[in-house]
Amino acid sequence: MPYSPSTGRVLLVGAGPGPADLMTVRAMRAVQGAQALLYDALVSDEVVALAPPGCVRIQTGKRAGRASMAQETINRLMLRLARRGLTVVRLKGGDPSIFGRVGEEADYLRDRGVETEVVPGVTAACAAAAQFDIPLTHRGVARRVLFATARTEGGRLVDVDWSALADGQTTLALYMGRGAAGQLAGQLIADGLAADTPAAAIENAGAPSARRVQARLDGLAEALGAMDAQGPVLILIGEVAARAGDAGAITPVPLARRS
Repeated sequence: MPYSPSTGRVLLVGAGPGPADLMTVRAMRAVQGAQALLYDALVSDEVVALAPPGCVRIQTGKRAGRASMAQETINRLMLRLARRGLTVVRLKGGDPSIFGRVGEEADYLRDRGVETEVVPGVTAACAAAAQFDIPLTHRGVARRVLFATARTEGGRLVDVDWSALADGQTTLALYMGRGAAGQLAGQLIADGLAADTPAAAIENAGAPSARRVQARLDGLAEALGAMDAQGPVLILIGEVAARAGDAGAITPVPLARRS
């Protein structure tokens, strides 16, 4: 459907992992120019505060395991605000193209004649890698990076081809996997990944409050339990995880490097 000149537009913006100084300049400018801001639960107060006075601010939730606004409701709300002629910023933690439903939202809006732009952001895996000196790829060690989620239904992992992830030369960046870490580790080991493969779990990646635990793959669930994380957790599995060092304004966690 052609865009209507009387309709506003929607920017689907990545807020990055939390701190405002990890946003792109384009993302920051988008928030500063917003007339309506629809933001997810993982977006920090610091970033929301960049919106100008008079901007309509609506928290949409969208955090794993917690109550949130239904996706269809968010879609209709973006459309309604845009049809009032407003510049709408849909603000998502991390990068909107990585498990952010950006394709669904963009299709919905464009099919209804709303001009839509995607603004990328720093995803949690990249923030964690930089903060804790973990290269996501490393010559001779890790040739690939694979972004995945570990969804559960009825307390069990969703049946996918986990064997495709059990590759010693791949760094697995696992989002939303805290509750399924034990099942995931067991499945990867059953599919051929070594039990002593290094793993790291990072809470609040990119933030000054970030914490990290190191473990062998077969000890990942126990390490996560001891961590008692309250914030979002990213899990990195692969040989590069053994290279983690202490960096920045963090709470150091003793390493359990691979022997």
